[in-house]
Amino acid sequence: MAVCYQYQLPVLPLDSPVPKHVLSRRGAISFSSSSSLFGCANPRLLSQRRGAISYESSDQTALYIRMLGLGEDRSNTGSNQQLKSPPSTREYESRSGDVRVRSRAGFQPERRDSHPYIDFRLLHVPPETGELASARKIRRLLSFQRYFRSAHLFRDISSVNSLCILDDDYNGQATCMLEKDGSWNFDIFLFDRLTNGNSLVNLTFHLFKYHGLVEHFDLDLVKLRRFLVMVQEDYHRNNPYHNAVHAADVTQAMHCYLKEAKIVEAVSPWDILVGLLAAATHDMDHPGVNQPFLIKTNHYLASLYKNTSVLENHHWRSAVCVLHESKLFSHFSVEESYQMEKQLGSLILATDISRQNEFLSQLRTRLDIGDLCLHDAGHRHFMLQIALKCADISNPCRPWELSKQWSEKVSQEFFHQGDIERRYKLDISQLCDRHTETVANIQIGFITYVVKPLFVEWSRFTNSTLSQTMLGHLSLNNASWNRLLQEQTQTEEVTDSVCEEMD
Repeated sequence: MAVCYQYQLPVLPLDSPVPKHVLSRRGAISFSSSSSLFGCANPRLLSQRRGAISYESSDQTALYIRMLGLGEDRSNTGSNQQLKSPPSTREYESRSGDVRVRSRAGFQPERRDSHPYIDFRLLHVPPETGELASARKIRRLLSFQRYFRSAHLFRDISSVNSLCILDDDYNGQATCMLEKDGSWNFDIFLFDRLTNGNSLVNLTFHLFKYHGLVEHFDLDLVKLRRFLVMVQEDYHRNNPYHNAVHAADVTQAMHCYLKEAKIVEAVSPWDILVGLLAAATHDMDHPGVNQPFLIKTNHYLASLYKNTSVLENHHWRSAVCVLHESKLFSHFSVEESYQMEKQLGSLILATDISRQNEFLSQLRTRLDIGDLCLHDAGHRHFMLQIALKCADISNPCRPWELSKQWSEKVSQEFFHQGDIERRYKLDISQLCDRHTETVANIQIGFITYVVKPLFVEWSRFTNSTLSQTMLGHLSLNNASWNRLLQEQTQTEEVTDSVCEEMD
């Protein structure tokens, strides 16, 4: 099937002019910088950007990241444009602009020269209005001011700019919110506004210090900050649900679970480090569509991972690449780095919703037998997998004001995918048809068949106040969605009867 692109399509953020401090970053992996499909309409402009990636597929244990400098030529074959063939290993090692990253885990490199049938620029919202663009410029300015001051703090130099009173006030409110980082009522949407869209960076940085990970693992604060900024950049802001705010929300939930009495007495600093990293990176570079969409459009990721945990594998590989690029753990031994990548992948792969029944049955069996021992490393890692799964789908267990917002956002993302599938005459994926599904319908099914069974078993394990609070919110939210569904049904019946009378 071929798709004719006859509309003027919006351009992704990375295809807009890029600030110099972002251009200085090398090796970023992102859909928007990896293919002409995700770039601007003019391929010559794309070739002038930094961040394009090519891979040497002959070595299955190495990722070769090629940075295209200004003015470097690029072949143009119409709609099927491809990056130039990657140079030899010697050429990579001899060029100052190229980076070679090798992983002991034997990762298969992701091939960036095949294209899906669907232009992924369609997955993003139309260009911003003048008012929204102006607001974004203000947010970027405030963010730069904060970055400038933090850079001075790292150098033990006090900032001389004290004019940003409003910005400082927001920082103060965000700091106050972090004092209640373990509250289940933590409003991540408010925190994201107070931090000027940097909730993931600020929250995770705070939690690393709260758990003593910086001192215990001798982490460089500048490298840590850089790593978190890179992670946040790799989340797509235009995704209604799978964005950096969702990652921050999951990280905060994971923090709450790590403080549970049964867990806190058994976990080691290593477990906390891996758990928080997995929560922060578990949806990196999510394209805003699900696995069936990637498979039916013959996306290269689906082929690369053989239609199995496609997105989760990509999130894992993206996280590992950013870890290498930031050199956050460059002082770790080879074995420690290998174990970090392996366990990080194990946790992220556990978030695949298609494996829900597999993990649920294992947890239920172990609780029935009573053989869970958190002093055993294997059992402890299994419970970290369960904790991350619970954190990933914990939205229906939040207070109604927060849960409702998340429900609307995930439904918006589903319906947007369904609209694209309808436009290109593809089979509409389950839950993605806005003409037959409603937010209430989706949430009632999700709570009944996915969320409640898992959290009931989690409550059996923790037997804590928090677990009872989550189940209480879950029950109230389910009742609220049922009430809304009933009201919608009644409204539709009245509308239908009025139409019949008019006929």
